[in-house]
Amino acid sequence: MNLDKAFKATLSADVYRIHSLPQGGALVLFRGGAVRTLDVLLEAPQQEIENLISAEAIRWSGAFMEGQQPVLIFTTEKDRNFFVYVQKPKLCSLHKYKLEQQGSAKPLCFTAHITNQTVTLLCLYSNNSVYQVLIPLQQNTEEEEEKEEEILSKSLLLNLSVSGAVLKGTSLVVLDKDHIAVLGSLPEPGKKPKECLTIWNTKFQTLQTSKELPLGTSGQLWCYEEKFFLIHGKVLTVIMYKCETSSLAAAVGKLKDSQTLDVSSFVNWNTLEDEELVVSFQSQESVALKAESRMSLRSNRSTVAGQSGPLSVGQLLLRLKDSSNYVVETELKKLMAKAPTPDLQATIGCVVTALTDRCKRNPKFYPQNLLQEIVETRDLSYSLCPDLMAVALEQKDLHLLQMCLERFPDIPEEITYACLKAFLSVSEDHLKSVDVNLDSAICYVDVELNDMEVKTEILENGFSEEMDQDMCDTKIPQESRSVGESCPVGLQKAALLNAVLHSAYTETFLLPHLKNLPAQQAVLFLRYLYYLYVKCSEKVNTTLPGIRSPTINQIMDWMCLLLDAQFTVMVMLPEAKDLLSNLHKFVRAQVRFYSELNKIEGSLRELQRLNHLRESQTYSIEVLEII
Repeated sequence: MNLDKAFKATLSADVYRIHSLPQGGALVLFRGGAVRTLDVLLEAPQQEIENLISAEAIRWSGAFMEGQQPVLIFTTEKDRNFFVYVQKPKLCSLHKYKLEQQGSAKPLCFTAHITNQTVTLLCLYSNNSVYQVLIPLQQNTEEEEEKEEEILSKSLLLNLSVSGAVLKGTSLVVLDKDHIAVLGSLPEPGKKPKECLTIWNTKFQTLQTSKELPLGTSGQLWCYEEKFFLIHGKVLTVIMYKCETSSLAAAVGKLKDSQTLDVSSFVNWNTLEDEELVVSFQSQESVALKAESRMSLRSNRSTVAGQSGPLSVGQLLLRLKDSSNYVVETELKKLMAKAPTPDLQATIGCVVTALTDRCKRNPKFYPQNLLQEIVETRDLSYSLCPDLMAVALEQKDLHLLQMCLERFPDIPEEITYACLKAFLSVSEDHLKSVDVNLDSAICYVDVELNDMEVKTEILENGFSEEMDQDMCDTKIPQESRSVGESCPVGLQKAALLNAVLHSAYTETFLLPHLKNLPAQQAVLFLRYLYYLYVKCSEKVNTTLPGIRSPTINQIMDWMCLLLDAQFTVMVMLPEAKDLLSNLHKFVRAQVRFYSELNKIEGSLRELQRLNHLRESQTYSIEVLEII
């Protein structure tokens, strides 16, 4: 979503949350309990929003699809009483229930899922227990009108007891019909409580596995497409998991290898101690978890220690800290030669982070070829190795920066600006000795700027450049044409600048950085953008030849953004005066040219309409004059 072009609307009531549903659109839940679909709300933003819950406060909400109908469930609290609302917005159906009280204990968090027309609401209570509430979706309307408020009974689903200790849960999510995940803390005598993420088998009332989180969490846990998302320390940690087939043998850790069961390690935990490397590395081989009757788990470290063979990722990272370049390249080639696994990309991202950390500690260490090979062959991202481009800027590795700009989808605008400034400041003589990918520029940039007389006139769609100018009644001066015909930068620099043009950005965040661009570099960049604009306008389809060549939209967007940031400076520079004047004349000519094309298009549409109105068997001769 482009936030700069998003629709802005002022609503008549406060919004609690917006839920997005696959194939169900977006549902907007207001603090007063009313629900609207986003489409209906945007049609009339100031429509009156009713208040359904009076003095109650919403504590949790969730949206689900039941068949083709969206269902929204939310819980509220008032005077230590908790209520559950089940609403079907498209059917204008709303049901209210009251949760049965549990002594002095109160609900801390909720989660739910819908199966066979029944809502299963799970409640984590302050007495360290998980309760289950079943709510049927199909209701008798007449009976419902007679009942003002139905009290929901609940059943104990799970006691959070781990080897005699009680897990104080703060958040829970449903993994499947037999497994839930609970985030909480375990008290230790005389020590600070340990925060951990636990997986429980609700069918057999057992703890399946757990992971300590020594850096602390925010108490929130999310789950999406077999991945956990949680805040660990100061970073967002993503942990992949895969649920096993629920059976008694699996619950007590006695599941044997079988040809009929597809059993894999239950969850891929992070086995590293380093705070900066947050990613899971556990093997994807089928591993049965061994435990005691209450599933007191052995640590991952003992599991890894019992394995023999290639180096683990943790051992590899330790070796990368002080090994020679030859050892580093040898070990990484072994890693990259492995068969693809779900963890391999994250593992390589951690390895790159370890290498960049070593580069920052020792500037003389810089495995340039190895880093370029990793970026070129692996689908990495900036967030997976955030220090890579900063190190490449320090080392002035222009080729690596070019590859990152072309491949990384999440580069911050500050880094994009730093790359642009570095590309514009480097000399043409230095670039001649730099290995740069020229595919995006070699097909249209004039390599020999002095051989202008060799060029021949090319007719596009029956019109020459002079004919286009006559049609627009605007003659572009020879000075402007010379600027458009000769590229203001060399081939290597053009290829580097094209990589910047392809990078994703948000105008709001990039504009402040472009204002700091030196005036001479800003003029040079504008000259190159003008050159690309003229080149695109020479083609009927306004498309430049080559691989990863800039599009006309990218060129125009960057040109407008640069002028917004530097216009005040450019109008004061003598060397920019002619450039701005020529650009203005060329754009004006383009506007008039396309205006004429629009007139022709309108006339052709009118002829087409008249042709449909004419009877097929009627013969006539008409003379039409286009003015």
